[in-house]
Amino acid sequence: MRNVLPFVAALTVLVAALATNTGAGAAGGDDGVKLNQIQVVGSHNSYHLRSTQAEYEVRQGVAPEYNVGLDYEHPALGIQFSSQRVRQIELDLFADPHGGLYSDPLIRSFAGEGPLPAAEKAVMDAPGIKVLHAQDVDYRSNCLTFVACLTAVKTWSDANPAHAPIAILLELKDDAIPIVPSPPAVTPIPWTSANMTNIDAEIDSVFDAGEIIRPDDIRGAHATVNEGVLAGNWPTLGASRGKVMFLMDNAGKQADYLAAYPGLHGADLFTNAQPGDPDAAFIERNTPTGTNLAEIQDLVRQGYVVRTRADSDTIEARSNDTSTRDAALASGAQWVSTDYPGPGSAALLGSTYSVEIPGGVTARCNPVNGPTGCVDAALDTVPVEPLPPGALGTNWVTTPPTTTPPSSAPPTTGSPTTRPGHTSGSTAPVATPISARPRFTG
Repeated sequence: MRNVLPFVAALTVLVAALATNTGAGAAGGDDGVKLNQIQVVGSHNSYHLRSTQAEYEVRQGVAPEYNVGLDYEHPALGIQFSSQRVRQIELDLFADPHGGLYSDPLIRSFAGEGPLPAAEKAVMDAPGIKVLHAQDVDYRSNCLTFVACLTAVKTWSDANPAHAPIAILLELKDDAIPIVPSPPAVTPIPWTSANMTNIDAEIDSVFDAGEIIRPDDIRGAHATVNEGVLAGNWPTLGASRGKVMFLMDNAGKQADYLAAYPGLHGADLFTNAQPGDPDAAFIERNTPTGTNLAEIQDLVRQGYVVRTRADSDTIEARSNDTSTRDAALASGAQWVSTDYPGPGSAALLGSTYSVEIPGGVTARCNPVNGPTGCVDAALDTVPVEPLPPGALGTNWVTTPPTTTPPSSAPPTTGSPTTRPGHTSGSTAPVATPISARPRFTG
């Protein structure tokens, strides 16, 4: 019996380890696959809700050529994770350290809608980072504050700890919007090295240190994050399950963030860097077609993680053009972002367009650098729930609006394009059209 006991003890340890493993088998995806060797679908502007018809008509008079590109929305973050297989989201962040800067959206007065509902106004009046698309003109969100969005992610993650890691792309917004001369739109507080630390502070107020994949984890014993990336130092999927990671969308904010966190030491965010930069791990290449396809594939082979887009401004969905989507998936970019994740998400546009990982899985072995023995079905085994009734919205534009070039004359009340479920003919004040390209279509 003495010779058998060590074997029995070892077997007991192995069985216990397998029983407590919330992922799939090692060969399929836990220890045999790294974070950068999978591919998932993400949602673009994941918080975004479409405007009311009255607000839509106001924008139609101001910038009709871009108004159509804003007519999309997403369900709550938890529904995106559970029912649409989303594993990457995008949030637009506005600094509001004293509160109240975005509590009175200008477009509501032009649309004759009055102040925000009391509950929403109370949230917007409180200090803290806000999440919206464009101040005063496109402000509706399914989670009004950064902390609220993060809490929604954590709540779902805690309930589904076997999920593949969720990447959270952050766009730091502070551009002015020259929509009307008077009254002017709110000028955002600039993002600086000093107040960028508030982003990390709010992240750390929701997530524990062990729940975040940070640049320090990839650097390891190497001198720079980039050296860690090129050495293949990404964690395994098994070590990444149930965790989140944060990516900075803005290339122009990289230097400011690095001034706050030199070398990304102690940082929560991966910067939007260029290959070879000391802080380079995450590379953004939003257009996957043409020569960009080969470039993204090369970046993935080198070890970088890449986000690209399958569609933008509702263009591909309306025409059911899948060429960019197919290139994005073939590129090997780890995160393929879309406004239409999953079947039926563009149906109310009269289109069958959607973006999903081939094979009906949440994640797949990366088509460019996926390792031998990788099994798609083992990468994320969280059960997919049916979409709740009405989750995809019911009041969508089914045809593009008339895009007559702006003139100097004020628009008439009531747009010629009326979205299903709404009535036109607002008697609200009108805005003055402008010819400059708005900065709020991203």
